[in-house]
Amino acid sequence: MSAARPPLERAFGSFLAGLAWAGCALLFAMLMVIVGDVALRNIPVPGLPRGLAWSNEISELMLYLITMCVAPWLLRRGMHIRVDVLLQALPPRLAWALEWVGDGLGLLCCLVMTWYGARAAWASYTAGAVNIKTLVTPEWWSLAPLPVAFALLSLEMLFRMRRLHAGPRRPRHDAVSAG
Repeated sequence: MSAARPPLERAFGSFLAGLAWAGCALLFAMLMVIVGDVALRNIPVPGLPRGLAWSNEISELMLYLITMCVAPWLLRRGMHIRVDVLLQALPPRLAWALEWVGDGLGLLCCLVMTWYGARAAWASYTAGAVNIKTLVTPEWWSLAPLPVAFALLSLEMLFRMRRLHAGPRRPRHDAVSAG
């Protein structure tokens, strides 16, 4: 199926796969941080701290970044949360029309999140807001990935709509939970 996709769409898919691999690397790094924190809290090592005070904060940020990296790839592969039982039971053309409704609403939601996320990140940047926990970081650092991820999700929604238009007039079968 991917061989029939236009070059730009294939390149975008490769980019999203790279982001998914970055999410995997973040997951591994998070695992290492947590293991390091637990080990240092339970095994006294002279010259090293008893635990990593910043591990919870970094782990929370990594979970968020993993989600932002992997979400567009999951949407592309049809591995997102999808309730399609009704679509599979309806007549094919009606189900296809409802796919359009779902994609349109999904695109609208992604665009709204992109807009508001960008506004929030920009407002934080211009205000010089900081997060003060164990680490002190500019607040916009944690806000900036959200509009980027939702812009990528918006673009993937457009590609989904193109594929829906070019395909048969029936519901998608790339993310079917019913056999």
